[in-house]
Amino acid sequence: MSVELETSEGVDEPEEKSSWAPEKENHTRTADLSELLKEGTKEAHDRAENTQFVKDFLKGNIRKELFKLATAALYFTYSALEEEMDRNRDHPAFAPLYFPVELHRREALIKDLEYFYGEDWEEQAQCSKATRKYVERIHYVGQNEPELLVAHAYTRYMGDLSGGQVLKKVAQRALKLPSTGEGTQFYLFENVDNAQQFKQFYRARMNALDLNLKTKEKIVEEANKAFEYNMQVFNELDQAGSLPTTEALADGLPAHDGTGDVHKCPYFAGEQDKGALAGGSCPFRTALAVLSKPSLQYLLAAGVALAASLLAWYYM
Repeated sequence: MSVELETSEGVDEPEEKSSWAPEKENHTRTADLSELLKEGTKEAHDRAENTQFVKDFLKGNIRKELFKLATAALYFTYSALEEEMDRNRDHPAFAPLYFPVELHRREALIKDLEYFYGEDWEEQAQCSKATRKYVERIHYVGQNEPELLVAHAYTRYMGDLSGGQVLKKVAQRALKLPSTGEGTQFYLFENVDNAQQFKQFYRARMNALDLNLKTKEKIVEEANKAFEYNMQVFNELDQAGSLPTTEALADGLPAHDGTGDVHKCPYFAGEQDKGALAGGSCPFRTALAVLSKPSLQYLLAAGVALAASLLAWYYM
C-alpha cells in the first residue's frame, strides 16, 4: 500500500532456482548493518504492522478508492526515493545498493495509476499531507546525508519483496482485480527471480558497506523515522477510510460537485451525524435540484469553484 503499504521484512518466500547467488554474510561481526537494522527497528516494524489500516487491509477490508489513494502515496514516495538514489548512485555509502533494474517501482506505479485513474492520472492523483512530509525527508536525506538513503531503501524494498507479496494477493481478491496484474504492477518484480535469495544478497551488500558504527547507528535511527513516516501515511489512509462512503443521494442527485471529496465538506460531516442529509436539508443538494437552467448552472459552477478553493485552504 507500497500503497506504500509495506513495512519491512515479514514473509519469506520458499527457495527456488535463481540466477542470484547470495554473497556470503559474515555473522561473526556484531555490528553487521543488516542485524542492527533488524533489531533496531523491530518495535517500529511491529507498530506499523498493527496500524488499523494495515490490519484492515490484511483482512481484505479495503475499498478501491482507498487503495487508489494508497497507490498514489506510493507513487510520490518512490518517485522521491528513486530520484535521490539516481542522484547518489556513485556515492560510496550507497552505490553497492543501487539496483534500478531489479528494484525501482516508479514505472510500475505509473501503470497502476493509469489503470485506476485513466490517462489523466497526473491531474487526479494528489500528494497527501503525510506523504508530502515523507517525500520532503527523503529529498533532504538524499541531498544532505546520502548514506542515510540506505535506511529508506531498506525499509521500503525489503518490505516490498516480503509482506508486499501477501498484500498483492489480498488486494486482487478483495478488489476483484485482474489476475493478470493490472492495478498491482507495483508488487511485481520481473527482474528478481528469487526474492528470498535477492534479500540475502542485498543484506550482504549492506554489511559490506564501509561505514563506522556511528554511521550505522544513524542509519538505524533513520530507518525508525522511515517507519514513522509510513505509519503517518497509514493513519491518514485509515482516517480517509473511516469517512462515510455515500456519494449520491436517494433521488440520484450528487451530494457534491464531483471534483473533490464530499466527505471533507464540513456541512456534510455535521449533517451526516445529525441524520439531516437524508432528510434533504443540505443546501448544496437543494441548489442542484433547483438550478437546472444553463445560465444558473454556470453561476453554480463558479460558486462551486470558489467554495472548493476556500475548502482547500481550510484543510491545508
